[in-house]
Amino acid sequence: MPNLRFDLDMSDPSASKKMSDSSTKEPVTETVNYPDQVFFNAAKVFQGIHHKKPPDKILVNYGSDVGNLTPQLKNDKFNRWSYDLAFNALKYQDLLESMLLVSGFYQSQLLPVDITSLVVVMLYDFQYRRFQPRCVSNTDEVIKDVREVEKLLQSYKTKLAAALAKSRIKHAVPTIEYILPETVRKQEQRASTLPVYAWINTAKVSITDVFNALKQEGFTQTNSSSDLDGYTFCVDKHCQDLLIFPPQFKEELGKMEMVLKYQLILQDKAHSLAVHSVKASLNVHDDIIVANPYPDYTIAHISVLTSSSSCNIYVCGVKSESREEEMLDLFRNMECRNVKMLKESFTDIDPSDPRLQKAKSILLLPQCSGSGISDPVDFILNEHGDTALLQDLSQGYVSSDRLNGLAKQQVSELNHAMKFRQVHSIVYCTRSIYPEENESVIRQALQFKMEGIKGLPYRISPPLIPLCSSEEVESASENFFKMQPSEYSNGCFLAVLTREDPSESDCVQDVLARAASKGLLDGIEVPQSSKRQKKKSKTTLRKSPHGASVTQAKINEFLNKENNLINPKMQEEVKNRKPTKSRVIPTNKITVKTTNGHSAISRIAERQPVLTRPKPEEKTVLKPAEILLPPVTVPTSMTPPNVKIRSQVHYHHQRWHSKIWNTTSFQSSNMPTLPQTGRSKEAQPSTAVQHPRAWH
Repeated sequence: MPNLRFDLDMSDPSASKKMSDSSTKEPVTETVNYPDQVFFNAAKVFQGIHHKKPPDKILVNYGSDVGNLTPQLKNDKFNRWSYDLAFNALKYQDLLESMLLVSGFYQSQLLPVDITSLVVVMLYDFQYRRFQPRCVSNTDEVIKDVREVEKLLQSYKTKLAAALAKSRIKHAVPTIEYILPETVRKQEQRASTLPVYAWINTAKVSITDVFNALKQEGFTQTNSSSDLDGYTFCVDKHCQDLLIFPPQFKEELGKMEMVLKYQLILQDKAHSLAVHSVKASLNVHDDIIVANPYPDYTIAHISVLTSSSSCNIYVCGVKSESREEEMLDLFRNMECRNVKMLKESFTDIDPSDPRLQKAKSILLLPQCSGSGISDPVDFILNEHGDTALLQDLSQGYVSSDRLNGLAKQQVSELNHAMKFRQVHSIVYCTRSIYPEENESVIRQALQFKMEGIKGLPYRISPPLIPLCSSEEVESASENFFKMQPSEYSNGCFLAVLTREDPSESDCVQDVLARAASKGLLDGIEVPQSSKRQKKKSKTTLRKSPHGASVTQAKINEFLNKENNLINPKMQEEVKNRKPTKSRVIPTNKITVKTTNGHSAISRIAERQPVLTRPKPEEKTVLKPAEILLPPVTVPTSMTPPNVKIRSQVHYHHQRWHSKIWNTTSFQSSNMPTLPQTGRSKEAQPSTAVQHPRAWH
């Protein structure tokens, strides 16, 4: 019989347990001794998630699933161990069942079928400990069934070890890890190298204080996550309040005073990206709707980022009083004061609910497959996911039926979010790598037609986070933000849907200002808004540090749309013109038509000079100036048939001007005109009407 040795990583008892060949690893004597409570709870979890086989392929009978739910232990560490143990037993279910049959244990021991799950879970731990007895603490609670199963397994340890060796020989694998699908093996490898992410709770501590505290603990700052080695950390390239640590310090960080006092929050990166996208789209007094009541730390992160404003965060689906009290207690410890609970599920809330009329943004973190997560157990526990997903994730894929069910619910929630008329942005985030839960959901939702709301469709906008060109990040052409699972991060998908706020209609001055910023007015100064409007604008910008960036983003979107509408010939003319120093105010007269029949925007401006009051000390001498208005020519292709075109008429005006003015500036003004066709300006007959010289 081969000498079997197992690769044990005792730095983290909750980590996935791995078995390796004796030629590559030295035997490890230290073991993890789970208490009876962990085995008992892990058996209940396994009973609910084990693979159910057809009647003709059943090898081991697990009994009925009635009453075998997935309870939560009050001790978080015990609860994590229970789920880890159940999930690892699930991955090796076929192997463990084969060991029970080949060794003769299952046939010889007349055990009740309702404790079969306990046998399988304890067998996995038994072979992990190289079939050595467990050290029992006198302070642990004794559970009779656990102790009886342990004695039986110990009596069959030789036959069980032989059955394990036969399975390895049968599958011709160096370690039993290679029995698992390749996707599962890679997932385990990524989980062992994944850095630890932690965001800073600036409601309780400053970023500088956190850096100083880390330096006192012996940590030094590096430039990027690829430089992490030993006691080092770095700042994330997307979120400035997010720190990254090497993976081996997860347990040590969890014991640090800053973490225990909720000054530093250990949480994966994906939701930080979603939270910052929500914050970037808000104004000072805008409220936020969080459609799902999990995870708690994500809700707290939004509260921390908006602590300086007067907004409220409404969390939907907090149905039980115990759950509400648990969340409120956590938020009090984290100094989050603007979170309000709603008992109704998100899809049950009326979009016209008076409590939510100031809400301008919705954060939607729907239930998803979690296929982009390297540690499925961590995902299920932290985000209260469906434990049935562990069944699929243990095999490295998610069934089409489950994907379709999840996608249907995701589309339903996203369509309901679109019904809130006052909302202008929706942030949608999943931890999935499947298009069925990501791009497909967005496209289906965008086809949703809202009754009674016209002209306000949603569109996909790029998340307001700085993208980078690293290998794990993909910026899709549709403005989605995706991260593929890698050794540096879990996978995630982020989409931001926006629409124009109907209360923010554009006035003429706003349109002209945006046109001027685009260069369409050739440096012409546009009329300013009224004092009341300017005062209101300054107040808004002063209150919201992000107001200017949001307004600029909207302006850029407007100008991009105009770029696609303007006739290419007009664009070339405007580009070739030289700006002048003249100051005129164009009127709001717009003609929408082009020679090829497509929509375009061309302005026929009737301009008049704006006289600048001279300084008191300057002596001015008034002299007449001649102003030549540009000809207006209509292209022949735009002229209806059987309609004669009059010849061009040039009008010369004489106006009084100061000696210090530059007369030629008015004559050489480059004014936007329609593209001319036919003869050049020099070849056209002069039909200008000359007025008599100005009177003295």
